[in-house]
Amino acid sequence: MTNNLQEKLFALFHKHYVAYPQEMTELAASGSNRKYYRLRLGDKTTIAAFNNDEKENQAFVSFTQQFAKAGLPVPIILEENLAEDIYLINDLGDETLFSYLETHRQEGFSEKQMDLYKNVLGDLLRFQFDTLNTFDYTACYPRESFDKQSMMWDLNYFKYYFLKLAGIHFDEQKLEDDFITFSDYLLQTDCNYFLYRDFQSRNIMIHENKLYYIDYQGGRKGALQYDVSSLLYDAKADIPQETREKLLDYYIDLLQQKTRINAEDFRKYYYGYVLIRIMQAMGTYGFRGFYENKTHFLKSIPFAVANLKWIVQHSELPVELPTLKDVFYQIISSEKLKKFDTVTAETITVFVNSFSFKKGYPVDSSGNGGGFVFDCRALPNPGRYEAYKSLTGKDEAVKVYLEQYPEIETFFESSSNLACQSVENYIERGFTSLMISYGCTGGQHRSVYFAERLGRHIREKYNIKVKVIHKEQTGI
Repeated sequence: MTNNLQEKLFALFHKHYVAYPQEMTELAASGSNRKYYRLRLGDKTTIAAFNNDEKENQAFVSFTQQFAKAGLPVPIILEENLAEDIYLINDLGDETLFSYLETHRQEGFSEKQMDLYKNVLGDLLRFQFDTLNTFDYTACYPRESFDKQSMMWDLNYFKYYFLKLAGIHFDEQKLEDDFITFSDYLLQTDCNYFLYRDFQSRNIMIHENKLYYIDYQGGRKGALQYDVSSLLYDAKADIPQETREKLLDYYIDLLQQKTRINAEDFRKYYYGYVLIRIMQAMGTYGFRGFYENKTHFLKSIPFAVANLKWIVQHSELPVELPTLKDVFYQIISSEKLKKFDTVTAETITVFVNSFSFKKGYPVDSSGNGGGFVFDCRALPNPGRYEAYKSLTGKDEAVKVYLEQYPEIETFFESSSNLACQSVENYIERGFTSLMISYGCTGGQHRSVYFAERLGRHIREKYNIKVKVIHKEQTGI
């Protein structure tokens, strides 16, 4: 980050708070070119965003203001300077729906997770219907609707960045003909609702036990089925198929309370939108993974292929798409793509431990040795105060106590940067295990806090297996 950008962000922060931040930390990058920073002043944190795409910024600000007016749970824009491509929003924390799923993956898809998704689907209907007759689409970017041209962009993105780079063979003209037939079919359904565009688990925040929604700047007018498809066939969330069908039933039941629809017709178009969403996602995996060589995107391919296989085997569209179907069968049987399934199954496992220095270091069960041990004992200790003695670093009160101190963020940033450097190197070299440990006096507060936070951070950033073990809580 340039000093000039920092000065601009600090000036915008000062405009809102009449004070300058004490600390600024860049957040982990996502699939976009936007950059986010956490600015801290005392116990208050704020998110600053920089994006040099002027129209995308305008769309985000316009949509946020409209959603907020409708009472929808979205970030609050605290200040904006779109002439400088920057704005401030309130801090919704680090926990996404995806990170929650990953943390509780070993439990299976529990009732609590089912309830979370039902709440998300209820909120989705609010985005679709509470804005139905009032939403101003003029700021939409790059199109006001998910129309034929938008669909062809996605389909060609899939063709050039996934099919060609994955070595899938096809007749260019015949595939183009099928794309036209397919898009014409999808546009036969009602396409007059707000389409969020990227409605998936990484764009849903869980903050103070409430759901919030972000990254809707690509929204436009479109069909109801698209966003349900995005959510339920979110590759990395890996929702069990039976659960997907139950959640779709739940959504349709809620939808029928809003408007008159034929459930059978809705499902027929739904599976078509599942397919175009899978193809769009595969285009992204190909572009980021094959073309930009960001290998962690390739880890999502097996999940997308599994979803595609289920759809091909269990649904039938009422249009003839012979070349596209052949492409799907090639993807499902591709030996080149199967190797990513092997990498996903046998990839690195990162063990993140908390422990007490008084009781000894965690044992490296992999036998590889190495890794990191970070000493938290120089940091503020909530264990000294009676109010926190029965709590652990998982409890919100302990998190609030720790995060009021700037040195906590500095320590986490330094330790996570070192850890992630090794994670990336180990992934590239095909290593299968890395151990990272945080130690403090009792192994209850500080070390637990950092182990939990790093575990979430690594899962979010790399989509790999992470096991968080609290030695003094488990007795391991």
